[in-house]
Amino acid sequence: MTSVKPNSLPLALACVIAVAGAATVDAKTLIHAGRLIDGRSDAARPNVTITVDAGRIVSVADGFASPAAGDTVIDLRTATVMPGLMDMHVHISSEQSGAGGYAEGFFKNPADFALRATTYARKTLMAGFTTVRDCGAGDKLNLSMRDAVAAGWVVGPRIVAAGAVTTTGGHGDGTNGLASELEELLAPHLPGVANSPAEVRAAVRQRYKDGADFIKIAATGGVLSLAKSGDAPLFFDDELAEVVRTARDYGMKVAAHAHGAEGMLRAVRAGVDSIEHGTYMTDEVMSAMKSKGTYYVPTISAGRFVADKAKIDGYFPAVVRPKAAAIGPQIQDTFARAYKAGVKIAFGTDQGVAPHGDNGREFAFMVEAGMPAMAAIKSATLEASRLIGMDKDLGTIEAGKLADIVAVPGDPLADIGLMARVSFVMKGGVVHKQ
Repeated sequence: MTSVKPNSLPLALACVIAVAGAATVDAKTLIHAGRLIDGRSDAARPNVTITVDAGRIVSVADGFASPAAGDTVIDLRTATVMPGLMDMHVHISSEQSGAGGYAEGFFKNPADFALRATTYARKTLMAGFTTVRDCGAGDKLNLSMRDAVAAGWVVGPRIVAAGAVTTTGGHGDGTNGLASELEELLAPHLPGVANSPAEVRAAVRQRYKDGADFIKIAATGGVLSLAKSGDAPLFFDDELAEVVRTARDYGMKVAAHAHGAEGMLRAVRAGVDSIEHGTYMTDEVMSAMKSKGTYYVPTISAGRFVADKAKIDGYFPAVVRPKAAAIGPQIQDTFARAYKAGVKIAFGTDQGVAPHGDNGREFAFMVEAGMPAMAAIKSATLEASRLIGMDKDLGTIEAGKLADIVAVPGDPLADIGLMARVSFVMKGGVVHKQ
């Protein structure tokens, strides 16, 4: 007779659990898509099954495949399925709230901003944007938010986070408009302010040390900063060349905030990867961008938002209002000209100016300006993934890619407004909205 050892039953149970666990691991998720925009083709594909396993897309096949035992089926037969959307210009840690918002830093701690930003991150993901490029934040909050999302502490999009570099008095100089005593107190603590090739080199290295994924420079003045000019060039050619050279040494791309033509032209010639906003872009700038392969991230949403708010007395500080009124309305027209000229375009909104979660409205603005709906969607999928160098994993629905998948109820090629009504969100194989 065989005796049963005291630990035999737990061992047997462990074996059963291991077998059950193995069955669960083998189970897949099948998405039945009524229409598929895969991010690469110029036409939608009807009646498709996307199979997802271990966070990645395993296959994309015609017809509605039957599930195997243990598989999960997600029925999106009345929807249009597409790759997770990507916004190339957001500020996830803030949101414009009028003149009063400029004083928030005197009354809130970094932790207050970080905790509030978790709500912005969730809104962005629920809007269908599974990856964003955050173009700068105080106290390195965009870097912390990136890491918190990656660790699963916070629900939000995958974040590619900038380290910002500007000049004294430039867009992003946090002492603009402050009393001299405060300026003297704070200026030594602004590592992103640089005024020579040597200082620029040190600033980029510091941003690398901080953990930034890319460098965002202010090539010209900006709308919302407390400085008079919104379009004056800020860096000299040798400084811009040093930004790009140093960033490249650390494997980082460079994005250039720019409204004025001269600052844009200098930045493009220096080799930046993208021009953000581009308000007063000239034919010469467009030609240079096409020659260099520079992307344009238009941010029409921000332009529309500030133009509308500039009409309200007291909404913006006095130094900001005329810039918002002049620059804001121009961006959509510039976008229309750039698209017709053949400049490469990647989707971006500058949310944090306009409200987070409204990112999808940008698609309608792009189509309104003359871009076909499919091209607008590709700008937020394939083209965006190329801009950030992640097209091996993101940007299209193909076997081997990360399972970032979203859907809208209906056909966005017939009604682009549906892009602001995302009804299904999967990021890395995990369903966040259904």
